[in-house]
Amino acid sequence: MSPLLLGATIVLLLVAGIVSADIMGLAFWKSNQFPVEGKTILLTGSSQGMGREIARLLAARGANLILVARTTQNLESALEHAKAHAKNPQGQRFTYISADVASESENARILKEATAWNNGKMPEVVWCVAGSSKPGLFIETSTDTLRKQMELNYFATAYMAHMALQAWLYPKVPYSAQEKHQMAEPSRKFIMTSSSLAFVNLAGYSPYSPAKAAIRSLADGLRSEVQLYNAARRSKTNNTGVVPAPFDVEINVIFPGSMLSPGFENENKTKHPVSFELESSDPKQTELEAATAAIEGLEAGNFMTPTNWLANLMRLATLSGSQKNNVVLDLLGAWIATVIWVFVTPDLNGKVWGWGKKNGMPAFRPNAQ
Repeated sequence: MSPLLLGATIVLLLVAGIVSADIMGLAFWKSNQFPVEGKTILLTGSSQGMGREIARLLAARGANLILVARTTQNLESALEHAKAHAKNPQGQRFTYISADVASESENARILKEATAWNNGKMPEVVWCVAGSSKPGLFIETSTDTLRKQMELNYFATAYMAHMALQAWLYPKVPYSAQEKHQMAEPSRKFIMTSSSLAFVNLAGYSPYSPAKAAIRSLADGLRSEVQLYNAARRSKTNNTGVVPAPFDVEINVIFPGSMLSPGFENENKTKHPVSFELESSDPKQTELEAATAAIEGLEAGNFMTPTNWLANLMRLATLSGSQKNNVVLDLLGAWIATVIWVFVTPDLNGKVWGWGKKNGMPAFRPNAQ
């Protein structure tokens, strides 16, 4: 065997071994990229559903929690649920803030109260989970509902991101220049929650999915933008006199699929029959399963974390220029997913066409939801 061929074989075997170890969870060289013990986490939409279980899992990992939602009674229940699973019950702190995250001014209040409770420091992690779907046929959905879906499912996160990133990067009390020997502080994380429908929208979800697609786009954009500030911290040039934050800022985004939750039950009240047919074979997770998958993805260091295999297949088929979780696995997965969707897309189209052919013109229900 020639030296060149031998070298190529060794490299190929090493790559195959690394990829295999990663797939099987045996990549011992990869550390936890989401350590939360002792950190303060602000979690919106945490009074029920996946958010409530995320709070539980974060408490079990030693985090201090600030839960945010509208309904006080649900918040009190979620807080006790999280406390019951605390890793260090005597040392961890828990509180809640009742607020409407779809309001810009309420987001400002949330951060102000959270910072005051956290001894004057911004929480190290802000995770926006709040959201809800109001499915139905687009032309039967009132413009008021369309606007509210965008406000809750996009602007609530955009408002919080805008304010949290400003607070981290340009605080009211400017940062002091660090000495050369000083270690950087742990990274701050802003985590968004999108949906698998951000990748591929379906009939009956057009009132909801565009907002979640906007979240994906926002995550892509902010992941790119924060590199500017992270790089500035390492720069020897400072023409503005502004001292960079003594930490990096990271952006992550979660993509849940169908989930057995109170929100899913509410969705079904307005969902069109064709939507039921389209998602009849979709995998459905419990709230805890989805929450566990989300946190495990963050711990693995993934930029995008789908919570089930179907959501991941949708991600792989639409990666485009988005940050890859694993270059090798994502490229291989994208090739496979592209082939699979050649068959899936006609199947989905056929189900919608077949429903219309079988049932004829539906009665028009203006402002049905």
